[in-house]
Amino acid sequence: MRIGVFGAGYVGLVTAVCLAEIGHLLQVVEVDGDKVEKLNNGISTIYEPGLTELLERNISRGNIYFTNDSSSVIEHSEVIFLCVGTPPKPDGSADLSQIESAVREIARYAREDDFKLIVVKSTVPVGTAKQLRELVRNEMQGRRLNLEIASNPEFLREGSAVSDFMNPDRIVMGTVSARAQALLGSVYESFDCPKIFTSPETSEIIKYAANSFLATKISFINMVADLCEEVGADVSLVAEGMGYDKRIGPEFLRAGIGFGGSCFPKDLQAFLHVGKSKGLDFGLLEEVISINNRRSLRVVQKLKAHLNGLNGKKVSILGLAFKSNTDDVRESPAAKLIKLLAQEGAVIKATDPLSIENFRRMYPDLVEYVQFYEQAEAAVAGSHAAVVVTDWKEYKDLNWKQIKDSMARPVVFDTRNMLNADDMLDNNYEYLAIGKDIVHLTESLT
Repeated sequence: MRIGVFGAGYVGLVTAVCLAEIGHLLQVVEVDGDKVEKLNNGISTIYEPGLTELLERNISRGNIYFTNDSSSVIEHSEVIFLCVGTPPKPDGSADLSQIESAVREIARYAREDDFKLIVVKSTVPVGTAKQLRELVRNEMQGRRLNLEIASNPEFLREGSAVSDFMNPDRIVMGTVSARAQALLGSVYESFDCPKIFTSPETSEIIKYAANSFLATKISFINMVADLCEEVGADVSLVAEGMGYDKRIGPEFLRAGIGFGGSCFPKDLQAFLHVGKSKGLDFGLLEEVISINNRRSLRVVQKLKAHLNGLNGKKVSILGLAFKSNTDDVRESPAAKLIKLLAQEGAVIKATDPLSIENFRRMYPDLVEYVQFYEQAEAAVAGSHAAVVVTDWKEYKDLNWKQIKDSMARPVVFDTRNMLNADDMLDNNYEYLAIGKDIVHLTESLT
C-alpha cells in the first residue's frame, strides 16, 4: 500500500520504517532539510535500538523516501499518518496547530473525488477527529474533497519502539465508515494481535487513559516507597508481593525518581485539562502529577541530610536521559534534580552514554551549572556523592569496588534501585536507595 507520513520524529520515523519493513511503500514529509538528507542516506536522526538497520535496509529496497515536498507525498498516498508534535500549552491543553496545519495542507493538495484516509497517530485529546472533520469541510471551498479522519494511537516505548511496533499488544483503530475501517485494517493485516475497531472518540480516550493509568501506578508505588523508608520496609518486596496479584500485575511498580519523557507528563496534563473542561473531577490525576513533581525534591532533601548540607559538595549525576536505551531528555528527572542541586550550591558533574549533547540543547539554562563527562568513572572521581538517575546497564556494570577509591566520600544514591545493595555495602559504600531502609541495613552490619 502507498502510505504517507507527516513528521519524522520518534513516532513518525519508527512508524514509517516499520511499515516499510512489512512491505508498504512509504513517503515521509519532514520540514528539516538536514534530517531529510541524513534519513535518505540511511542515517537515523534518533537513537532507537534496531531502527538504523531497518532504515538502511528499506532505503536500499526503495520502500521508503523522505522529502520536504508535501504535495508529492499527498499525491502518492492512499493513507496518510499524522505523527507531528502536540506539545502542551501553558494551561496544560494540547497544542494542535501542527496537526491542523498538516490537515490544511492535505486538503489544499488533494484531488477532487480522490479518497484519502488521514490517520491521526499523534496523541490528541478526545474530539480532535471531529474538529479535523470540520476543518476539512471549511477547507473545501466548493471542491469535492473525499477525505476521512481516523484515529490510530501509538503505544510505543522509547528504547523498545521498534519491537513494540512489530509485536504490538493491540492495535486501536477509530473510524467513522466501513471503507475507512477496511482500508486502515488492511495496513495492519499482517499483525497477529487484538485489533479494536471503534469510534475516533473512544480511540482517542484509550490512549490518554492508558498512559494516565500507567503513570498512576508509578506515582502510587513511589508514595508507598516513602512510607517504606519511614518504617523500615523494602518497597521492592512490597511491589513483588503486589505484582503477583493478577488484578494488579508487576509492570510499572518500580519505585524511583519519577516518570519523565515526552509522553506521560504532557498526556496527563492534557487529559486533566479535558476532564476539567467537561466539569469533571479529575483530582486523582492532579495528585499523580503532584507526587511525581516532588520526587526530585525528596532525593535532594535526603542527600542534603546525609551529607550535612550540599553547598560546595561535589555531586555526580549518572544519567541524563529520562530512561535507558534512548537519547531523549525531554522532561528528564535529571534536569529537575540538577536545578535543585544548583539552588543548594552543589558542584554538579554529569554523564550519560548518549544524551549529553541533547541535554545541552534542551536545557541551556542549566549547562552553566554542570561539568559534563563522557565516562562515568571520570564524572564520579572526586565526588562526595554519585546519584544514579537513569537505569543504564553501563552503570550497573561499573567497577564500583575500584571507583570507590576515587571518590571524596563513597556515597551512592541509587534512585533506580538497580544496584545490588549487599555488594555496595560490602564495598563499604554509604548506599541510599528508594523505598529501602539502607541506613538500618548498614547499622545491622556494624
